[in-house]
Amino acid sequence: MREIEGEAVSCVYLRNMKRRSFVKATLTGSAGLLSASAYAASFKGIKKEPEYYELRIYSFKTDVQQKLVEDYYKDTAIPALNKLGCKHIGVFTELKPVGQTRVFVIIPYTGIEHIATVSTALDNDTQYQQQAAAYLNAPATAPAYERIESSLLKAFRHMPNMDVPSTTARIFELRQYQSAGEAAGKKKIEMFNDKGEIDIFKRLGFKPVFFGETIIGNARPNLTYMVTFEDMAAHDAHWKAFGSDPEWKKISSVPEYADALLVSKITATFIVPASYSQI
Repeated sequence: MREIEGEAVSCVYLRNMKRRSFVKATLTGSAGLLSASAYAASFKGIKKEPEYYELRIYSFKTDVQQKLVEDYYKDTAIPALNKLGCKHIGVFTELKPVGQTRVFVIIPYTGIEHIATVSTALDNDTQYQQQAAAYLNAPATAPAYERIESSLLKAFRHMPNMDVPSTTARIFELRQYQSAGEAAGKKKIEMFNDKGEIDIFKRLGFKPVFFGETIIGNARPNLTYMVTFEDMAAHDAHWKAFGSDPEWKKISSVPEYADALLVSKITATFIVPASYSQI
């Protein structure tokens, strides 16, 4: 009996070793890079992990800078990122900017390892480097932008993948909830994951695109999410319905989930997609 059990353990060990070897070989093969198809194949049959989202916010002083950055994404960055498995890249401008608009870029990754893979691939892609030269190598006397604010978000467990809306004319609301402390931030995320808040958004037709906890970025601890509407009138009607929804009232009436305890600041930014945006 012990010999049989030993053989079974050995078989499992060998299968695991073969799998690790396959993934390692894919990552470090002759090309030195992990292709999107090989990456997907290596994880086939494994429970899907939450996606990660990089949120970049560009600030500019001039239209020239904005055009340079937008041309970079439209002509070079989006096609290159798509080839590396980053699908549904969003590029947005502000609905009602004060002065020069900011540009918001959302880049989804299948996992934390994917981020490093993509970065290495772009660094080693000669064609990409040539095509992106105007953006990457902009001189200090004529920079491509003023600054990039960048955050890394981890998708919520209850909505681990982005839900891309239709391409009809829409506005998007990017909302951030800041918390006074990390425990409070986790408690607020619990409301979305375990207490039904995400389900209320979906039931009421908010069409959420993603929910993410900020792992790296400014103003932590915070969570950030995106919802979309046909127009501002629809936005107002949806939020009115949310505030009076019986399920929401039930959740928010629980003392431990009071906003005063869990949320210290809320910011809402209204944005519209660029013509080439994939969200």
